[in-house]
Amino acid sequence: MTILVIAEHDNASLKAATLNTVTAAVQCGGDVHVLVAGFNAGAAAGAAAQITGVAKVLLVEADTLAHAIAENVTAQVVALAAGYSHILFAATASGKNIAPRVAAKLDVAQVSDITKVVSADTFERPIYAGNAIATVQATDAVKVVTVRATGFDAAAQAGQALAAIEVVAAVATSAATTYVGSEIAKNDRPELTAAKVIVSGGRALGSQEKFNELMTPLADKLSAAIGASRAAVDAGYAPNDWQVGQTGKIVAPQLYIAAGISGAIQHLAGMKDSKVIVAINKDPEAPIFSVADYGLVADLFVAVPELTAAL
Repeated sequence: MTILVIAEHDNASLKAATLNTVTAAVQCGGDVHVLVAGFNAGAAAGAAAQITGVAKVLLVEADTLAHAIAENVTAQVVALAAGYSHILFAATASGKNIAPRVAAKLDVAQVSDITKVVSADTFERPIYAGNAIATVQATDAVKVVTVRATGFDAAAQAGQALAAIEVVAAVATSAATTYVGSEIAKNDRPELTAAKVIVSGGRALGSQEKFNELMTPLADKLSAAIGASRAAVDAGYAPNDWQVGQTGKIVAPQLYIAAGISGAIQHLAGMKDSKVIVAINKDPEAPIFSVADYGLVADLFVAVPELTAAL
């Protein structure tokens, strides 16, 4: 049994979620191979070769793979699929874009968003916004799986190569989809899904000005990423890429501070795996307190500046 992990990278380095996906692959049993499909991606392949538990790294390079266009990466994965029992992706925007295409091409069922490996063909995944855990068994010859990074520890990286890098020829791809350009938001803060500390604000902040006035200084003091509830995002207080929750980003930092967030089930689904949760809300009945390790029933417009000043 051999498992293929599809690395997520920027050609120069691996994305953190790849390390969590490798951990899930190791738990499936058998040899673990990592596919790095890109262009001038030797550095990313070198980083993959240093991951504990990886037996081989496959490097496929072509200019059509430089920007990880889903259709082009899918063609590479499908071309290699016959030699693997499992194909694992991180359950990120990229993984969720490519994995269903691979499953459709292979005519197999996809197992989505797993949080635990029970056995080589059986997995646990959350349903109903995380209120229930389903145990599912995949009987297809090739199992296409997406892995929720917060459910698995990151695999360790050694200071030297542990696996051989094999260069694989790129296959022809369709010209129907081409890269035109991208607009990448620049942010001096840690990436939300990889941050160790996150401070999040909710609709109770009342306006974009108040959101920035209270959340930014606190985040600066803690060197934290800033998140937001869907209600805050919908109200225009924060950009879409700050949204934490079932329809936003799934996070599991060491510390999560929720200010003015009531704790709707959709939000809890995205952050309840955080190691320590601190909730600030003036409503003592707010659902957020049911998952909080520390809860402060207080006016956030008083409590948050006091907390910031105390740090």
